[in-house]
Amino acid sequence: MRALLWVVGVVAGVLILLGLLLEAVRWLVIIGVIALAAVIIFGIVKGRRVVHQHSTRRR
Repeated sequence: MRALLWVVGVVAGVLILLGLLLEAVRWLVIIGVIALAAVIIFGIVKGRRVVHQHSTRRR
């Protein structure tokens, strides 16, 4: 009986840690997607600014 309680306790602990890890991974993925979108938007804005400055110099 005592061994069964230990097994249930260990499995419960592993499931809790796995749940916390998956929650953390989910938030890291969300933060990564937001950061990637910010980098893409920043690159587009900077690229347009460079093209605009280059076109005004030719005139």
